[in-house]
This record gives sequence, C-alpha cells and structure tokens, in this order.
Amino acid sequence: MAEPTRWVTDTKPGHSEWYVERFRRMAAEGADLGGEARLVDAMLPPGSRVLDAGCGPGRVGAVLHERGHVVVGVDADPVLIEAAEADHPGPRWLVGDLAELDLAAAGETEPFDGALLAGNVMVFLAPGTEAAALSRVAAHVRPDGFVVTGFHTDRELTLEAFDRAVEEAGLRREHRFATWDLRAWHDEADFAVTVLRTPAAG
Repeated sequence: MAEPTRWVTDTKPGHSEWYVERFRRMAAEGADLGGEARLVDAMLPPGSRVLDAGCGPGRVGAVLHERGHVVVGVDADPVLIEAAEADHPGPRWLVGDLAELDLAAAGETEPFDGALLAGNVMVFLAPGTEAAALSRVAAHVRPDGFVVTGFHTDRELTLEAFDRAVEEAGLRREHRFATWDLRAWHDEADFAVTVLRTPAAG
C-alpha cells in the first residue's frame, strides 16, 4: 500500500482488536447494526452484486448477504478481515487498499450494481487519497450504478473536500441526507450520507 491510512496513523495499538470486540458485544446485546444495509438493500434489485468498501469486520455486508445479495467486502486491515471471515461466512472478504483497488486481479471481474463506504471509511483513508479511492471503487460499479458513503463531517475530511474528491473521481452527487434513515440534510448536520451515481454507458 502506498501510504498508511488514518486507521493506522490516528489510532492506538490494539484499536482493531477493540473495534472487533465492540461490535461482537453490540451484536450479542441485540443492537441494531444493519441500518446502512437496509438503505442499500432498498436501492437494489434482489440478488444484486454489492461491494462493501472498507467493510471492517463485516457487519453491513453480512446483512446484505442475508438479504440475498452477492457481497464482496474489502478492507485494508487484515485483523478486521479475519474477524469478518470468522463471524460472517458467505460473502467474500478481501484485504486491500481502496485507493489501489483492483478486484479483477482477485478474480472478481463482474461489475457490481452498487457499492457502499459506511462506518466513516472516508475519514480513515490515507490523506489525499479520497478521490483515488472513490475512483477505484466506482471503476468496479456498472454504468449508472451507485456509490453511497456516510461519515462524520467534524473529522479531518471536510464536506467541501469530499465534494471536490467526488468531482475529481468523475461521480455525480444525486442525494445527501443527514442520517442513514434519510433524515433531511441541513448545514448544521454532523453526519452526511451521500448517494453518488456512476456515469451512464455511452
């Protein structure tokens, strides 16, 4: 990988293991961990191919798999991928840097109908790679497919910088909401869910 991600540089040793155990505990306690997946599922025909980009330990991709979609999850952190494989068999989980994503090299040559970057993925990318990551993810999505992102806007990545990265990646912003359950966007919101559209064919 060209540069370490903020997930590596901005967190303490043992953070990945803590993160895995946190979500395992929340799942055991019956917490609702599928909100992002419900939105993405509503945007897709049954049995679609979905790219879970920055999948972490697999909580979102697992729900999409349970709903009948074909899911491939990618994350730069091998600890998180190991947890996804252990806890959520079914999807394909791969270690990879989103800014250099090439799933054809891993045998995934069929385009995806949609992709998501949930769980603050955008703010944990290596600084300056946001446009490259969006571009590489979008390159794996069919024409006129979607890429949906969600992240806190009070982190290192500003919404203005994100929108510039979207434009640089050749994507079109279609919708923006303040939450994954589609509360209306407003300028004081501290979270942004953005639906992006890939260029149509031709």
